[in-house]
Amino acid sequence: MTAATTTMFTIDDPLGRMTVEPLDVAGHADLLHAWITHPRSVFWGMPDADFDTVRREYQRIDANPHHHAWLGRLDGVPLFLTETYEPAHSELADHYPVQPGDVGMHVLVAPPDGEPRHGVTSAVMRTVMAFVFADPAHHRVVVEPDVRNEAIAVKNAEAGFVVDRLIQLSDKQARLSFCSRSAFSASRLAGADGSATESPMTPPAHLAPGPIAAAHRQLVAKAIAEFSHERLIQPRPDDTLPAGPGGDGYQLTTGDRVAYRFRARRYALDHWLIDAASLTREVDGTPAELDALDLVVELRETLGIPAKLLGTYLEEISATLAGAAWKHHHRRERAADLVHADFQTIEAAMTEGHPLFVANNGRIGFGLADHEAYAPEAGTPVRLVWLAVRRDLSTFTAGHGVDEQSHYLDELGAETLHRFADQLHDLGLDPANYRYLPVHPWQWEHKVGVTFAADVASRAIVPVGTSPDRYRAQQSIRTFFNIDHPHRHYVKTALSIQNMGFMRGLSPAYMRATPPINDWVADLVAADDTLRDCGFEVLRELASVGYTGDAYHRSGAPVSAYQRMLAALWRESPVPRIAPGQRLATMASLLHRDRDGAHLATALIAASGLPAADWLARYLRAYLRPLLHCLLGHDLAFMPHGENLILVLADHVPVRVFMKDIGEEVVAMHDRELPATVERIRMPVDDDFRVLAVFTDVFDGFLRFLAAILDADGVLPADRFWQLVAECVRQHGDDHPQLRDRLNFFAPTFRHSCLNRLQLRNTLQMVDLTDQAGSLIFVGTQDNPIAAVAAPAP
Repeated sequence: MTAATTTMFTIDDPLGRMTVEPLDVAGHADLLHAWITHPRSVFWGMPDADFDTVRREYQRIDANPHHHAWLGRLDGVPLFLTETYEPAHSELADHYPVQPGDVGMHVLVAPPDGEPRHGVTSAVMRTVMAFVFADPAHHRVVVEPDVRNEAIAVKNAEAGFVVDRLIQLSDKQARLSFCSRSAFSASRLAGADGSATESPMTPPAHLAPGPIAAAHRQLVAKAIAEFSHERLIQPRPDDTLPAGPGGDGYQLTTGDRVAYRFRARRYALDHWLIDAASLTREVDGTPAELDALDLVVELRETLGIPAKLLGTYLEEISATLAGAAWKHHHRRERAADLVHADFQTIEAAMTEGHPLFVANNGRIGFGLADHEAYAPEAGTPVRLVWLAVRRDLSTFTAGHGVDEQSHYLDELGAETLHRFADQLHDLGLDPANYRYLPVHPWQWEHKVGVTFAADVASRAIVPVGTSPDRYRAQQSIRTFFNIDHPHRHYVKTALSIQNMGFMRGLSPAYMRATPPINDWVADLVAADDTLRDCGFEVLRELASVGYTGDAYHRSGAPVSAYQRMLAALWRESPVPRIAPGQRLATMASLLHRDRDGAHLATALIAASGLPAADWLARYLRAYLRPLLHCLLGHDLAFMPHGENLILVLADHVPVRVFMKDIGEEVVAMHDRELPATVERIRMPVDDDFRVLAVFTDVFDGFLRFLAAILDADGVLPADRFWQLVAECVRQHGDDHPQLRDRLNFFAPTFRHSCLNRLQLRNTLQMVDLTDQAGSLIFVGTQDNPIAAVAAPAP
């Protein structure tokens, strides 16, 4: 939004007609000088400026392409001055990570002429925020008022601003504060409480025809691809659509009225790579818009969704669309930029959730403001809510080397612990009778403060404040990374939202066994020479806490969502474990595709300078080899999808990996003796099932996507990709002949496990966590891609 492109902005406020126009420095100089030097404008910083100084300052702003000044009027009478600026080109760039769509703002209301008029400041702030958000490129307003300006702090809070932290600028100590578009729309100032019902409310920028159409196109392409992969639908060749760069022509009919046409390339493991740009839809022979919701409705009988759960699945599809539209509109990073990006920039930039699941971004329970505040792609710093919970009504489990008191001291610091204790003392409570439990802010606001109201009132649960450290939500959405102290632990919290087939809670009972399980797995991994040689490590979940004093636990009822609302765990950070010059990235980033269609994996290979085959071989040694060894040598299987692994990159090449989420997603596939505290992970199965830990979870769950990306980008032919996978498997066998024949990874076929079918069958809970193997759905077999290629002679 610039003075060159904007003439006048107008809204009708309850106070009158408000307008905003570009400032005419020459014409408004006298007015500016009178306003800025008035005693009430002391925080503007120019109380003693003469006329020429003020004029020169605004001539400088007028000449700056990154900073603009505007004059506001009420019913034609000058009333306020506002400035907008790009934070990336300001002093603020040194104080926080500027995001695309951030816009800085200053506002000055004219000193009153006579008796002050009630509601003027609110009307001005409402108008300025509406004016800024009228530009669809703006999705967050940044302000930095002087800490002494209490009046503007109150008004900012009414507008939806949240103070991030205090910062020292060149001319003041300031409250760095942020307000998203949806936070303003939901604010008191914008009229959420009915106080300003005539004020304008613009729809969120991402919920516009352009971004949502892009989201529909990508999701329809993915749905057709994955439903075809799971043999729920069968597109057939279409001779009317000639082959092109995107592959051969195909057609899918859904009932008698609707037909889809597209180009696609087909790869091993029944993988479809659909050219989304080629997708068209016809209804009764007439071109129609692509609509992912309509596709599910058209296929509802074919997909086998129970009638009572159809609405829930459609809601998850809707939420997935909304999230994709938000990312399409706001996340502008190019794959080439992410090659050099830091860990958390990459984490927030991911535009795709779980690669297999169609409805993979449900987050049912989050509103617009919640998405802006807590979604990983929003990248908004979050301060966790801390509760003091009675020791006799809670549990704390520590792993090796962890002491409860030292743990809290390391995570919170002495000053914060003293502050929490003082708050308990003020209530007449003894801090020695309490321990601390971190809670997601959404969970406190929407669940704990209501669902556990009696416990809060009885002081069994006492809110004691927010953390001084700021965190960023990770792709797994309920796990947080400490951005102020990256060496401190991740925090995983209970979050009672529905996402991808599960309510994302945490059970205190389940958490009690998590540290011992992690210790056992970590000790096993650390003692293995092959795993050490690969650099393979696990990030231990080393402490957990849970509250059990509520009526839901006292009822003795089977474990339900109500008993999974108040627990948390701490997981080791990978940051202290990397060497200088190494970087971290979620493995999910290898499948990342930016707005322009460029893939990060391709960009990394290009930046490394290595031949693609060499790069892939090093990646497979870091990722596949240790997984093979854990399975063959220890009957230990992980859930090794992209978000559960963190790559360590050196010169843009994966050199080793960290495995995480151990407590919930590791299984011991044997019936040998286990420590009692680890017994939960036992899942004895036969060899046909055991081998699926590689075939399903690695080959089908991740590598098929990467193989298609590298082939379609012209980086590495798919046959050569699978040949290198075969070489990795054979090399492990050659190095460990005593293990080589335990499982046949070169069998011609393996059972086809279908994950979307699980979610379609029951989108509220895909699997029974007490019988995960028995919950799976198999449909026929798949051809083994490494049985079909021969490794070349050394």
